[in-house]
Amino acid sequence: MSTEQQKRSDERDATIKSMSRVVTLPENEDQETLVHYFSQMLLVRRFEEKSAEMYNKARIGGYCHLNLGEEATVVGFCAGIESRDYVYTNYREHGYAICRGIPTKVIMAELFGKETGCSRGRGGSMHLFSLEHRLLGGYAIVGGQVPLATGAAFAIAYRGSDEVVICQMGDGTTNGGPFFESLNLAKIYKLPIVFFIVNNQYGMAMPAEKGSAVPELYRKGCAFDMHSERVDGNDVIAVRDAMHRAVSIARREHEPVLLEAMSYRFKGHSVIDPDRYRNVEEVKQGRAQDPIPTFTRYLLDAHLIDEQGLYRIEQQVEREVEEAVRFAEESPAPPLESLMDYIYAPDDAELERR
Repeated sequence: MSTEQQKRSDERDATIKSMSRVVTLPENEDQETLVHYFSQMLLVRRFEEKSAEMYNKARIGGYCHLNLGEEATVVGFCAGIESRDYVYTNYREHGYAICRGIPTKVIMAELFGKETGCSRGRGGSMHLFSLEHRLLGGYAIVGGQVPLATGAAFAIAYRGSDEVVICQMGDGTTNGGPFFESLNLAKIYKLPIVFFIVNNQYGMAMPAEKGSAVPELYRKGCAFDMHSERVDGNDVIAVRDAMHRAVSIARREHEPVLLEAMSYRFKGHSVIDPDRYRNVEEVKQGRAQDPIPTFTRYLLDAHLIDEQGLYRIEQQVEREVEEAVRFAEESPAPPLESLMDYIYAPDDAELERR
């Protein structure tokens, strides 16, 4: 075990021992599924930590927004939907791409701007895309994905199929006109869409309660007579179950749903944000709700895993992340002659060639 790995293991053990939250095993939960949730949360955490490291080494350019602290929300979100459903996200989407099944090495290659990335190196951190995995993009403009996701839900309703669109967004999006217009249209046309708000309590540097006249963001669905719910974003099972309920309503009843997951952003808005607008005590309290140590204790107390099992998962995750970096480093940059590719929608002949 490396010095850094030992440090992380010691920190994890100390955190677990200091936590007083009592966890109990829900009914009808199997060991393999729960351990898989832990593995995914840890993979998202380590991938994001490595992304920050690579950004600071200038291997990643542009902007870079991390899911640190939101891992339970991300994993529960993806666990609650089906592979046939479509996902639209904002620019904080690395974890969603991982949990939708895009290989970590392909995601890292995209962050590096390489040809082997999921967007052929054209999108970078904020524009991950994979039609195969039905992740239809991260969007850099705040709220830009919401009307597009609503339009996709309209297309599904128009053709009479049974997929659902899930549109993820941050708390700041809910103060913009596109959000309200989209919810209104979704309700009028009875569209199969779930609007999913990740309330990490800050829209950039603005506290959510100061930026919104209604700080309980899920209540904004009441204006459209829409089923809405708030869930603990630090509880992966609670998020998953809330997503199951929401997706079921959208799929079977063709009614839109609004969900709000309460989470906490461990770092600044982006990797380059010095995060001086939050006091140290607040951040300390927020990090005390870290979903990974909480879920680790949950697994240990329920005897679903032991220390050796945790260690094996940690080692596996470390290897996968390091391999992702190696793959990205060794992958080629997009060739210069392809500079004008992907600007316009291709015709059938071009699609066949690709």
